[in-house]
Amino acid sequence: MRRTIFLFLTVLPCSVAPFFLYAQSGKSMPDTPDSSLSVCSAEETAGAIASYGTFDNWSAREIKESGIIGGKTRNLFEFYGNREVTRTKEPFVAPEGYLWRTNNVLAVVAGVTKTNNTVYPEKRGNGYCARLETHIESVRVMGMINMDVTCQGALFVGKVEEPIRDTKSPMAKVIYGVPFDGRPEALVFDYKADVGHEVVRGTGFSSLKEMGYPDYPIAYMVLQKRWEEPDGSVHALRVGSAIRQFGENAPEWVDGYRIEVAYGDITSEPFYRDYMALKNDPETAFWCYNSEGRKVMVQEEGWADESTQPNYLVINFLASSGPAFYGGVGNVLWLDNVHLEM
Repeated sequence: MRRTIFLFLTVLPCSVAPFFLYAQSGKSMPDTPDSSLSVCSAEETAGAIASYGTFDNWSAREIKESGIIGGKTRNLFEFYGNREVTRTKEPFVAPEGYLWRTNNVLAVVAGVTKTNNTVYPEKRGNGYCARLETHIESVRVMGMINMDVTCQGALFVGKVEEPIRDTKSPMAKVIYGVPFDGRPEALVFDYKADVGHEVVRGTGFSSLKEMGYPDYPIAYMVLQKRWEEPDGSVHALRVGSAIRQFGENAPEWVDGYRIEVAYGDITSEPFYRDYMALKNDPETAFWCYNSEGRKVMVQEEGWADESTQPNYLVINFLASSGPAFYGGVGNVLWLDNVHLEM
């Protein structure tokens, strides 16, 4: 049973529709069970991101966890709908046009139902914003289970297939991004933040350990040029980057915060930091579906020329910058009015 619960916690992201790959091979993705949305124009995609990026609309699935792990009733939030709570155990299916996803997910492993929620709607003025937090998820069952896992809040454009059933390739559980051929000028949003809390390692297999260094939330947007090789592998060049770590507390709202998209190779720019590097590590790299419907790692091979037209967009907000099971417990990132400046 201890392993069963850990299977759920290991696949939480540290990060719509069928994701048709704009591949040089010319192949297109087959239909999938949740193929409710076709590829849109850049303007339509940007509009959908902005429309739901107000976070004024939300809904929740009320799910009762299995009795063997305590039988708690938990809410899993997403940012669409009429602020209603629905009692269900059905896997999440995105409504048409909804491109955002949280890492609030349902797992059913070996017949045991478990949830975790790290992203919440929170009242702001006459509407709502999104609150992402890093916290410890604990499971206590007398004589059987005593686990503490560090979980990071994530809000991103993409999808997570539910229910999660195993721990194979944890990063492959999340499909980050959507097809997109636009060239935005900036990622813009309102935010406030409580940052710099000490990193706590919580793997579930050992006691919590304070690591002695701080951790910070991050906003991450990249544009890529992806293609598929005959063997089905998917590769990419980084076309544009708009990435920022929040290194200072912001107790009051910062409205209209703007991260300009830098096109081409940014490694020699004065603002470049290690966390902006190409993603090639299997522990952190993005995954996608190839034209055969298989999940494969996106191998980000290099930097594109600054004039290159992208074909994919990734947006990801995280309450912590570290790897899975590490995070500044107490970090909170509030977001509102997220949109692309085209």
